[in-house]
Amino acid sequence: MEKVSVKVCLGTTCFVMGSANLQELIDIVPAKYGDKVDVSGVPCLGLCSVDWEFSKAPYVKVNNEVIKEATVEKVLSEIDKQLAK
Repeated sequence: MEKVSVKVCLGTTCFVMGSANLQELIDIVPAKYGDKVDVSGVPCLGLCSVDWEFSKAPYVKVNNEVIKEATVEKVLSEIDKQLAK
């Protein structure tokens, strides 16, 4: 099975809108999923330029699924879905 890739946007808009709160994923994910999931911060996913009102930040990508208004709970839920495939 391929690793699930989690990319947390750390661009200015996402950071201000809450991605700083998602940094706890760095501790939670390895403890919960071991080496099945890879979490990383990325400088910018470029998604707020598509959704220009910024109302949906912060963004996280879990594999190819974009999570808008991301929270730790939403990200963990999507990881579970991806691992169940």
